[in-house]
Amino acid sequence: MDDAFGSPALEADLLALASALRRRGWMLAAAESCTGGLIAGACTALAGSSEWFERGFVTYSNQAKVELLGVDAALIAAHGAVSGEVARAMCAGALARSRATLAVAVTGIAGPGGAVPGKPVGTVWLAWGTTAGIEAERLQLAGERAAVRAATVAAALARLRRAAEAGSPLTP
Repeated sequence: MDDAFGSPALEADLLALASALRRRGWMLAAAESCTGGLIAGACTALAGSSEWFERGFVTYSNQAKVELLGVDAALIAAHGAVSGEVARAMCAGALARSRATLAVAVTGIAGPGGAVPGKPVGTVWLAWGTTAGIEAERLQLAGERAAVRAATVAAALARLRRAAEAGSPLTP
């Protein structure tokens, strides 16, 4: 595997995720904003990922979230792009616009700019789930841009691993 992040924990989560998805016959989709495709990149760095990785959506702009994932523009206006509501809508959109069984979505402020009151740099919303349910979690990550993005990928893969192993999106 091309370990782009140099993390044994990330590699372990990715290998376990791949195994669980294969075992269940599930496919994965990723809807990414602040990570710009890094989750999809991590997944597809693993040989044989076409057996379980269905597609990725890089929806960096609000308009892309609306057009590609069907996120309601009014939802973005009401809550901001970096919100649990939008992360959940992105995840639901990825499920609706793919053949995936399990999806993940991330939206956040990786920095160095972009902070707004109540949403400092490092604020990330992560959502993951299936058509049976979507879970969302707010992360407050430390570090510069690259560290925030790498930590987001690691958190996403860990949540996906647990969901795939449990057969459910909900955190145990």
